Amino acid sequence: MMLPEDRKYSKEHEWIHVDGDRGRVGITDYAQGQLGDVVYVELPQVGAQVGAMEVFGTIESVKAVSELFSPVGGEVLEINQTVVDSPELVNTDPYGDAWLIVVKVTDASQLDSLMTAAQYQAYLDSEGEG
Repeated sequence: MMLPEDRKYSKEHEWIHVDGDRGRVGITDYAQGQLGDVVYVELPQVGAQVGAMEVFGTIESVKAVSELFSPVGGEVLEINQTVVDSPELVNTDPYGDAWLIVVKVTDASQLDSLMTAAQYQAYLDSEGEG
């Protein structure tokens, strides 16, 4: 399972890669594997406000519909229209082209509550999911 070390992870299986005050958000390889074939992604509009660990969209697979949680709060600066048009990208490139939103990180201290790659792997292992 891929687990890039240049980002932070949530227990809800989202990742965030921060560059300055911009945080790019997606779901983990583990999450996409659990979902199975992704067939639909619903994202917020640019300019929407999202709260830390609050729902910002939904992702639908052949197995289930799941909510998407923002690892940090802030304004949505970008959405990935490519993944809306081609949701199957989530299954093939969850850490690359299938990012979901870019959030303006207004409170960097929220990142402290997220996990490193090693901590996330340990979390998955402890849950019997790794």
